[in-house]
Amino acid sequence: MAYRDLTSDRRASPLLRPEILAPAGNAQMLSAAVLSGADAVYLGLTGFNARRSAGNFTPEELRDAVRFCHARGVRVHVALNTLVFAGELETLADAVRAVAEAGADAVIADDLATAKLVQDIAPGLALHASTQMSIHTPDGALQMAELGYDRVILARELSLEEIRAVVKASPIEVEVFVHGAMCMAVSGQCMMSAFLGGRSGNRGACAGPCRLPFDATPGLRPGAAGTACHLSLKDMDLVPHLAELADAGVASLKIEGRLRTPEYAAAAVSACRAARDGQTYDEALLRDIFSRSGFTDAYLRGRIDGGMFGVRTEADAAATRAAAPKARELFRREMPRVPVRFEAGLPDGKVVLDAADGDGRRVRVEAKVCPAPAQKDQSESIRRALAKTGGTPFYAEDVTLAPELSGAFLPGGVWNDLRRRALEQLMDLREQAAPLPVRDFALPAFAPRAKVTPALAARFALPEQIPPDLAGTLRLIVLPLDRALALPEALRPRTLLELPRVFFGTAEEKAKAALAACEGLGFGGVVLNNPAQLRWPTALPRYGGLGLNVTNPLSAARWRELGLKGMLAHPETPLTAMAFLDPGVPTAALCYGHIPLMLTRACPLQNVRSCKGCNGQGSLRDRKGRDFAVRCSAPGMAGVRTVYNPVPLYMGDRLREMPVDVALAAFTTEAPARVRQILEQLAAGAPFDSEFTRGLYYTG
Repeated sequence: MAYRDLTSDRRASPLLRPEILAPAGNAQMLSAAVLSGADAVYLGLTGFNARRSAGNFTPEELRDAVRFCHARGVRVHVALNTLVFAGELETLADAVRAVAEAGADAVIADDLATAKLVQDIAPGLALHASTQMSIHTPDGALQMAELGYDRVILARELSLEEIRAVVKASPIEVEVFVHGAMCMAVSGQCMMSAFLGGRSGNRGACAGPCRLPFDATPGLRPGAAGTACHLSLKDMDLVPHLAELADAGVASLKIEGRLRTPEYAAAAVSACRAARDGQTYDEALLRDIFSRSGFTDAYLRGRIDGGMFGVRTEADAAATRAAAPKARELFRREMPRVPVRFEAGLPDGKVVLDAADGDGRRVRVEAKVCPAPAQKDQSESIRRALAKTGGTPFYAEDVTLAPELSGAFLPGGVWNDLRRRALEQLMDLREQAAPLPVRDFALPAFAPRAKVTPALAARFALPEQIPPDLAGTLRLIVLPLDRALALPEALRPRTLLELPRVFFGTAEEKAKAALAACEGLGFGGVVLNNPAQLRWPTALPRYGGLGLNVTNPLSAARWRELGLKGMLAHPETPLTAMAFLDPGVPTAALCYGHIPLMLTRACPLQNVRSCKGCNGQGSLRDRKGRDFAVRCSAPGMAGVRTVYNPVPLYMGDRLREMPVDVALAAFTTEAPARVRQILEQLAAGAPFDSEFTRGLYYTG
């Protein structure tokens, strides 16, 4: 499909600077970010954004925020980047209308349902692909362009070379995070908060459990509490590298931190502005206003090791308290950023002042008194008076005086009053709302599907886990791509090959080659786990896996339109919402498995050992004495690690309550004998024989 090429001007002119995009968790933070010089802000509309615990903005507050920002030439991006369920789609449509009616510039979207609503209701809004979509490759950016997005926000785990490759290939703008907190997990691929505490990060309610003790220290006594925080990364700081990112063609430099303070926003914006312009900045203030024992730029430099990890200490907190007054000075007065051209004249003996901004707005004010003859040329004093725009967002770009004014005298206070009134009227014009057009749109009617007992399928990490005598009882088998050629030929027609959810370094090309090697070998299909994989060439039928985050009927229908022959419901989807997933192709849901809580590029085990000699296996001990298995991907296949929940999901005795066509058992760390036991329990509809969880299936 056609897409808006928003990058050509930037590529043609390297002098175009990338925007500085600041967080605005509430009105105070927005003001601090704007007054200290942000080019754009991103904020959340109450209800549908990845930081629900921030102050956020109601539709009325959003209109005020947009007027405030647009008056100062600052763009507003609204985050609607959470997974949504069927019952929330009407409210989400209302949110899209509210964003357009406020006149905001862009929507940050995760779910394809949100993207469709933006495109159908308010096509004048720019559409930005949230980092929650896990886009991190050239194919991913190209696919987002094909889907109608105008910008892609990259995963935070990329090196400078990887960012360059994406920007070079991308026909749409590329945004990267340059400062602030880093999740341990790849954004959009974390379920730790949801499954350990019932607060979904994918739905904006992350409780931050990764900052708690998860200890990789070997030799811990069984059941003893973990004390080290080996899932806690230091904050990212790429401010020293902004020139390199600008040279790479990055369009937007994003500061993380909607849950932080106005002082934090101002310090980060000021540092980014200075660094982008090649000037020095206050490194100590940036560090003191918030850090976790310092910063890291390890991902950008491609040096992923134990030095990336850190925790927030009392010393860090004390430094923040001490730094706050200095940071407040950064937004005590407004930074002038809007150029204004003054023209003063003397028609009919009256002094008039015209003021015009660069966007075509123009006002005229008239002096309340008539001038007297001047004893000397007044031109220079008039120019000085009109140029005193301090405390406003304006600066005098040019002052033009009619020749006859050189011999006319007015007190300085009169010129100051003219300037003040002209700028106030010009600001009033700039603050006028400019809503975007909204189209009539009605959601289709969604009805819950009739309940049927789903067929049983299984995903295996290894071919040797598959019980040969039970394989025939399974509707489908799912196997990781890198294990495909070890599968007996007799099982291939019912086997779907699972692609990685993310793939760093050379892993993507290796995975493409592995997929190509499987063509014509009798496999039943391929499971896509990242939007980028829609572009991968294959003759195999394509299905949607865990990484696509399908939770509602609108996104399910969109994935079907994109060619999927079936799809897996996201494990955080309650059964009541899952019942509305009826896209006209088979749906599946997990009925058993140790949920992959985190998918990470950094390895928590690197806190205690190096990759050399590591067998790719380990564990993390939490503060309650539970062990979480950690597994590294096959060498070269993805470059990622997975952290698994120690307590498995189990629905074997409630399969009839699952409103899907296929119930999928996912086997990861289980021994073959244990796999057999669990499959027999599932087939018999028996209760589980040890501790288990129903996950989030009965929530909401």
